[in-house]
Amino acid sequence: MSKIKNDLFLRACKKQDTERTPIWVMRQAGRYLPEYRKIREKADFLTMCKTPELAAEVTIQPVDIIGVDAAIIFSDILVIPEAMGMFLEMNEGKGPVFPDPFRTESDLKKLKSIDPFKELKFVMDAVSLAKRELKGRVPLIGFCGSPFTLMTYMVEGKGSKNYTYLKSLLYNKPLLAHKLLDKLADACTAYLSAKIEAGADAVQIFDTWGGILSPADYLEFSLPYIEKIVNGITKKNAEPVIVFGKGVHYKLKKLAKCGADVLGLDWTMNIGAVRRKIGGRTALQGNLDPTVLYANEDKIKEEAKKVLESYGPGPGHIFNLGHGILPDVDPTKLKVLVDYVKSESGKYHKEKM
Repeated sequence: MSKIKNDLFLRACKKQDTERTPIWVMRQAGRYLPEYRKIREKADFLTMCKTPELAAEVTIQPVDIIGVDAAIIFSDILVIPEAMGMFLEMNEGKGPVFPDPFRTESDLKKLKSIDPFKELKFVMDAVSLAKRELKGRVPLIGFCGSPFTLMTYMVEGKGSKNYTYLKSLLYNKPLLAHKLLDKLADACTAYLSAKIEAGADAVQIFDTWGGILSPADYLEFSLPYIEKIVNGITKKNAEPVIVFGKGVHYKLKKLAKCGADVLGLDWTMNIGAVRRKIGGRTALQGNLDPTVLYANEDKIKEEAKKVLESYGPGPGHIFNLGHGILPDVDPTKLKVLVDYVKSESGKYHKEKM
């Protein structure tokens, strides 16, 4: 940590004292930035993911342009199932598609175990390159999707409203679902460990679709596999682990016990109430509604102030959006948010809890 000039994010993850609240945002390396779109004109999305020089360049753009306190490697959660043998298409405007989705026991047999330094070497190379080019300015975050979230895409084959195929698999073939989830958890554990080995200073697990499960099903099909990853990651320097469970209001206490250092919160939760509920077990990340960035500058500052006030004084808060930044947001609005948090959050760190 000492080698990083701005280590506010890492200290906040560990609930150590900071001079102010650090800020970064999910999907900050993305198409809301004109500089990103300029590079995107030359290469499709997956090519960018698989070209370390391009991935590293867009990873660093938000640090240079917006001034965020951490960089997150440019990639996609679905590189794991692709590396395991599933054919992945990225359709402009439609999102990811698996033309041959996972549905049967025979599909499980087709999935291979992966060595992240072989099948996903392009990601590790991007992490190492971005780490070098950051020159210690800010920490670098690696990430993966949770096993349940990856399974959702693999089974549905594309975006869904009712998750018909996924829920049918869970209820009719639960043993097959667990076999797949276990295989994915092993892959994710190896993948995040490899990212740390390659230079990531922290890692985040995105459980984007965990909230579509009932509380009982979440405890069966999602949380145990997140716990397996968190407890299985090989670290070099006690790198923090963040778990972001979108829509998982009902199991926050259990999620806080999964072993992660930080819980990411979506914008439908009151961060102060969550802090009181969890009782200081983890740091909290979040949780401004991403659509606030469509508002005028005064409204953005007003809403950011509400989040800061809700969390209250003391360490352990990483300011972020409650989900990824939307692609049509004006980058100057994000800069307003970042500058406001930097200038105004110091007052919450002068007073001890």
